[in-house]
Amino acid sequence: MTRTRIERVRAAAGIAALALQQIQDDLRADDVDQEELAAILRELIEDTDPPGGFLATVAQLLTAAARRAEQIEPDRDGDAACPLHEAAALITDDAGHRLIWSVRALHPQGAN
Repeated sequence: MTRTRIERVRAAAGIAALALQQIQDDLRADDVDQEELAAILRELIEDTDPPGGFLATVAQLLTAAARRAEQIEPDRDGDAACPLHEAAALITDDAGHRLIWSVRALHPQGAN
């Protein structure tokens, strides 16, 4: 039986949520010191696989949704696409930079 696109997205989102829960659990561990916290946070922004880290991947997902919305919006007025583009920009420009600042404050020697 073939799964629908929505079922695949739901399953993938569930897997991502479980992975993020594991990261949260690791962040809550009593033995996490500032160097390890910086290393964990750095993993979310490093230029590894996928390029740009986790936040960049989320921004790419939102940009893909925005591009599709541009193509299918009935009035082509940007009511759906613009907020998605803005959300992607906020993730990379605002959240990404703030995460970098936090990492540098926790462990400046290891910051990129």
